[in-house]
Amino acid sequence: MSQINIDQVDLNLLKTFEALHDESSASRAALRLGVTQSAISAGLRRLREVYGDQLFVRTGRGLAPTLRANQLKPVISEALDRCRQSLAMVNPDNQQYQGRSVVLGLSDDFELAYGRRLIEAIAQRAPKLRVIFRQTHSQIVAGALLDRTLDLAITAGGFAQGRLSRQVLGEGDYRCLVDSDQAHISLDEFVTREHILVSSGGFIGITDEGLAAQGLNRQVCASTSHFAALPFLLKGSQAVATIPRHAAQAIAEMTGLRVLPCPLALPRYPVELGWRTQAQLDPLLLKVREAIVAGFTCWPPSAC
Repeated sequence: MSQINIDQVDLNLLKTFEALHDESSASRAALRLGVTQSAISAGLRRLREVYGDQLFVRTGRGLAPTLRANQLKPVISEALDRCRQSLAMVNPDNQQYQGRSVVLGLSDDFELAYGRRLIEAIAQRAPKLRVIFRQTHSQIVAGALLDRTLDLAITAGGFAQGRLSRQVLGEGDYRCLVDSDQAHISLDEFVTREHILVSSGGFIGITDEGLAAQGLNRQVCASTSHFAALPFLLKGSQAVATIPRHAAQAIAEMTGLRVLPCPLALPRYPVELGWRTQAQLDPLLLKVREAIVAGFTCWPPSAC
């Protein structure tokens, strides 16, 4: 491969690369950038020459990035982010966010309880900015932030990494969600009823740990990785789901399911906002962080 320096490269190719990596489709990348599909194809040919790699290969589901493309993505995204940041620094009060987006990582319990409020709070500070909610959790969030899959994230911890910063938004606890008119559930009944577990792993949850500490166990009839599935899994059954209070309240308000105090003492947990420390001065991300903090001002949601 012949030596290529930056003077010979159209830097708009980096935007083409970013769009192709994000969209996995030449037609969607063209739509996103407001150019023709042939322009995207021509850009990809040039990118392949510059980097000496296929970068994206066609599959039955679109364009898949090669190993080299995945290695290049965080470097190219950082370069583009720095360019966007430099323009924002010229006029930090600029309200033109059409075409810009921010990727916010969170689990769907936070999305259910706070998603609408976050959209509105962000829209007040950054009109026309697109918010992309992407699923994450405390075990994987640090890596997702560092590889730039996420711009910001809200989780129950997981930000103990030197290149990440964090801010505590609140503290959470647990409630039981059931399809019943009862006002409370005893520990004996809690243990004897079937349970639905929400877990990324699908086997052991915080409730099992709490029961084990008292020499007890429960019968889990089903596991799901999505809080949004609970109304369909609980409705018409005697099963119990023990989940974060904000999610239980949000689901109950929409579905008519009942929120009950948990008869088992479970530890409270921190709710934190995390981001890459080097993105600290980006005016756009600063506005979004301020919006998120404002969206979580009422904690727990029942206090709002």
